[in-house]
Amino acid sequence: MILRHAAPALLGLSLITGPAQALDLNALSASEKEEFGAQVREYLLENPEVIIEAINILEQRNAVAEAAADQELVAANAEELFNDGYSWVGGNPEGDITLVEFMDYRCGYCRRAVPEVADLLAEDGNIRLVIKEFPILGEASVLSSRFAVATKHVAGDDAYKQVHDALLEFGGEPTEVSLRRISDGLGLDSDAIVAAMDSDQVTDEITRTRALAQRMQITGTPSFVLGTEMLRGFLPADQMLQIAKGVRAEQG
Repeated sequence: MILRHAAPALLGLSLITGPAQALDLNALSASEKEEFGAQVREYLLENPEVIIEAINILEQRNAVAEAAADQELVAANAEELFNDGYSWVGGNPEGDITLVEFMDYRCGYCRRAVPEVADLLAEDGNIRLVIKEFPILGEASVLSSRFAVATKHVAGDDAYKQVHDALLEFGGEPTEVSLRRISDGLGLDSDAIVAAMDSDQVTDEITRTRALAQRMQITGTPSFVLGTEMLRGFLPADQMLQIAKGVRAEQG
């Protein structure tokens, strides 16, 4: 039967060139289809590396498609990502590329990312950093973010950074008492900060960031945007350095 010899070749051809070159199964009789299926199964069992090769090709294609879709999301939301007018800006404010971090104070990987981001900024020296308060891990996360954002509104950017760092190191449960203890220890006006935590300004900032994250299809923390690239999850500094180099190369 010619199908016995054709099946492996046709299968390999369809994996390489796509379905347009595959055998037209509609042209086969029921018995021919059954025999063809048996031959394909036999071939795959004897050559399982073909399946692995096909899966690898599919994963590569999916990764390329996802990266392209993420770049479109970054381009569509660039102004809100990089220049929203309220998020804290650090690193090199005049840097040639921007790293945006969506973070949650209760997130273990966000805490792990702290030294990696610091190493990246120190090693590169030309990266602008934007912090996005994105509390998604419950009421304790929301309380911490409200406290940090209120500090920025009441006491300014330097005070915000101090509180931001302290919250990422804080191991206890955030309550008004524990948060006051943090701000008192930094010499800040705790009464004014606590009073501002439920203000419309603070609520609006967190709401806008959540809406941006939804548009960006961000569901976890930490999530980063580095130049034109979306980095969904924790990455060590050396990998982010390589991505930064690639972004600069694309920018010319």
